[in-house]
Amino acid sequence: MMKKTKTVAVLAAVLALLSLPMNAQQKLFTLEDLNFGGTNFRNMQPQNMWLTWWGDQLVRTDVEECYLVDSKTGKEKLLFTLADVQRWVEGSEGVVVRRLSDATFPYPGQPVVSLKDGRTHILLDFKAKQVIWKNNVAARQVNDWNSVSRATAYVQNQQLWVADGEGREHQLTKDGSREIVYGQSVHRNEFGIDRGTFWSPDGQRLAFYRMDQSMVSDYPQVDLFPRVAAYEPDKYPMAGMTSHKVTVGVYDLRTDKTVYLQAGDPTDRYFTNVSWSPDSKTVYMLELNREQNDCRLVSYNAETGQRLAELDRETSPKYVEPQHPIQFLPWNSDQFILQSQRDGYNHLYLFNSKGQLLKQLTQGPWVVMDVLGFNQKTKSVIIKSNERGHLQSNVFSVSIANGRRVCLDTGNANGVVQQAQLSASGEKVYVKFSEPTVPRRILLTATQAPKNVMLLNAPDPWAGYQQPQFDHGTLTAADGVTPLHYRLVRPADFDPQKKYPTVVYVYGGPHAHNVDASWHWASRSWETYMAQKGYVLFILDNRGSENRGREFEQATWHQLGQEEMKDQMEGVKFLRSLPYVDAERIGVHGWSFGGFMTISLITNYPDVFKVGVAGGPVIDWKWYEVMYGERYMGTPESNPEGYQKCSLLPQAKNLKGRLQIITGYNDDTVVPQHCLSFLDACVKAGTQPDFFAYPGEGHNMRGHASVHLHERITQYFEDFLK
Repeated sequence: MMKKTKTVAVLAAVLALLSLPMNAQQKLFTLEDLNFGGTNFRNMQPQNMWLTWWGDQLVRTDVEECYLVDSKTGKEKLLFTLADVQRWVEGSEGVVVRRLSDATFPYPGQPVVSLKDGRTHILLDFKAKQVIWKNNVAARQVNDWNSVSRATAYVQNQQLWVADGEGREHQLTKDGSREIVYGQSVHRNEFGIDRGTFWSPDGQRLAFYRMDQSMVSDYPQVDLFPRVAAYEPDKYPMAGMTSHKVTVGVYDLRTDKTVYLQAGDPTDRYFTNVSWSPDSKTVYMLELNREQNDCRLVSYNAETGQRLAELDRETSPKYVEPQHPIQFLPWNSDQFILQSQRDGYNHLYLFNSKGQLLKQLTQGPWVVMDVLGFNQKTKSVIIKSNERGHLQSNVFSVSIANGRRVCLDTGNANGVVQQAQLSASGEKVYVKFSEPTVPRRILLTATQAPKNVMLLNAPDPWAGYQQPQFDHGTLTAADGVTPLHYRLVRPADFDPQKKYPTVVYVYGGPHAHNVDASWHWASRSWETYMAQKGYVLFILDNRGSENRGREFEQATWHQLGQEEMKDQMEGVKFLRSLPYVDAERIGVHGWSFGGFMTISLITNYPDVFKVGVAGGPVIDWKWYEVMYGERYMGTPESNPEGYQKCSLLPQAKNLKGRLQIITGYNDDTVVPQHCLSFLDACVKAGTQPDFFAYPGEGHNMRGHASVHLHERITQYFEDFLK
């Protein structure tokens, strides 16, 4: 009797389970699944392959193996294993290799792999099965290795050094300090700058940045963790204030001497996009005035530092923003490509070495997003662009002779290129891309006669989980003309008869976008978490965001936040037209520029937004850095009305809803003065925001602190919007 009762009970339970809706049987997400700091985050990412080129042969690298990939079939053949490598390096003192995932193959046609691990960098001949070269500077602060000379530039104890190919170390500087910085990024990483050393093609000369920031004000950051908090000042040039001075040196390995480019007084000037001539005799720079409306391409003699010629000049009534160094044609050392927005969209222009414009290579109401390299055989340049639509990106081959374009990633009908890399000759390319319903695909193709070989079609890593509904659409900007793209995320069990609390996620600033045709329309994982909790999420790319051309981007000039708010409110108008959006429960959240937008919206439209969470927000642009701030706002002296209009301090009195402000207490990008000054303004106005700080964290929360952050953001909406 007992057995029968148990069987019936089990059967009843199974039948009850089967009668539930399908999504009720699916797993629910946690922030440990969805947030990059979460314990299960890696398992929830689309399957990937790590690929690199050995000449024109594709190699897949893994932690313990390297495989050759057949370009016609995609089939793999084992090249060598980690165990092989560890056996081959046993006789080399101090060499330890723990993984192969970072392996590179710098010499086409030669069986040589480059491996860095710990303090050692080695070249291993995997056919001879022996180490043929090594150095011991792999772990230094800056590590810039040249494969031709095998010399390495590095920074140690604030001084710039070069270890030549034979291992001899050369100290280039002696006055390096916190105030005199060598060999590192300058101008706060604006203008496409992400490093401070630049090897010549022959590896015999090194151009490098020297930044004197002794005249720049110290911002009083504090280390809270010692028993007595320690003063750790940070050099931070604010808009309208004294900025640093940059010069460019050139070190010659053959003479062991350094000269500096004779560029004139560096005061209030930006030196960007350093590059070399193919013969290693000439250095090129794009030079910008502090107002950022006058950009000049200038050449210098690398041996003497003498200024040779001004090759191009671009001016604008608003701003010019150089982002890319010039690139010489591999088959013609007298011609180079310059990227510019001078016709309203970022395109390619062909010049000769005398500075004569030969032709515009690409044109149209779309942007060149990247130059991947060149195919020397077909004499073409390989680019990534959004020619096929604002939300899409593709890889194209562009003929230098006639400008004819051929799309290479023909398997990518309506998606986004995540990564693409050319082989050494430029005759092959692998492309990683994604589509709204495709997590990741990887294909390999030729750049002359494209024929795609699919290397990977990643399965949905979220299979078995209750996934929200992801949609995309367009609406018209506040100017009544411009189309804007939005993403709408709704709960998996969405019921159009219900009323849902809705959160507007916003960034809205330059050099970023939130919506494209990648997986889930580029939805952030936190949106999935919120949809699972019963919210609708809305994300709109307003005017001022990237990849839409100069007029679209510069609509916000000298009045940051104003046009962006108008566009976001068009989005809110659309939301309120939806019968399932509860107009009484609309919230807003954003970080950095999005934090600025969040407070702008909740204080300028206090009767619309009930709850806001602003992370790392800019409050007043006079406290932001010179390079970015002055590009878009000018200085407080040249644009006082704009600074006053865009400041959030006078808006503190308008706060009605619940607002939580969150910051990294040691934020060196949007310094704590922003948040604290707004809190002071609220105290004086009698309004009541909430505030939370992460001690020791910078502009973004690292590691598992990010999980804590997003749980806090979520809980604030749960407490006050739901």
